[in-house]
Amino acid sequence: MRIFLDANILVTVLNKEYPYFSDAAKVISLASSKRFRLYTSPICLAIAFYFAEKKSGTKMAKKKIVELSENIHIAGCGEKETIMAAADPRILDFEDGLEYFSAVHASCNCIITEDRDDFYFSSIEVINTKDFLRKYVI
Repeated sequence: MRIFLDANILVTVLNKEYPYFSDAAKVISLASSKRFRLYTSPICLAIAFYFAEKKSGTKMAKKKIVELSENIHIAGCGEKETIMAAADPRILDFEDGLEYFSAVHASCNCIITEDRDDFYFSSIEVINTKDFLRKYVI
């Protein structure tokens, strides 16, 4: 199963933010499982870096991003995804559109986010960490 991780999942894990940290960390730990292939986009990583840097400083934030990037696949987010996100009239938040089309073009089966309403336009499943773990892991 191919899973796309929204920026809020990455930020939660990098900054150990509760109440979602435990479930988000369990989801990211699935990167070592053969059943799952985890993806995110360069934009999600940039957002995660920004918030990790604010909390932990530049050096530690870079270290965290490197570790994360070694375990999660990076979905493309280039010209094609940009044009599609900008042109789609259903998409009001451009950044969410970029993430969505990155997930689609990486053939992801779902997007994991704690802000499911952000992807109201999605044709692929959008699920939070707790529900994902209940449905697919436990």
